[in-house]
Amino acid sequence: MREELFKGKTKEKLLAMNLQDFAQLLSSQKRRSLKRGFTEQQKILLENIQKAKNNPRARVKTHCRDMVIIPEMLDQTIHVHNGKEFQPVVITLDRLGHRLGDFVMTRNKVKHSNPGIGATKSSSAVSVK
Repeated sequence: MREELFKGKTKEKLLAMNLQDFAQLLSSQKRRSLKRGFTEQQKILLENIQKAKNNPRARVKTHCRDMVIIPEMLDQTIHVHNGKEFQPVVITLDRLGHRLGDFVMTRNKVKHSNPGIGATKSSSAVSVK
């Protein structure tokens, strides 16, 4: 079985890296975001993730969709808000460097049914039943 890698680094090496070294593996936009530092909400999210590592029953919920996924979050399930409800996101190696909001869609697929009465000219031909 092949070992999972992120840009040539194993999970153990990623966990041992500091944030600046990890940022060098990312694209410039994500690197700049990490260089600027975390917002207050992102700091609270990281604290909650640290608490959840000690308590497996703890549930981490956040509205921070713009948070870049870093190695500290690996193997955690974070519930991200999509505008209506919280949806779980399991953090794996292939999701590192993305943002949390990339994995939770905010819009649902539109499902059209039959047109209502008087909706359009063509709907007058459709039976009312």
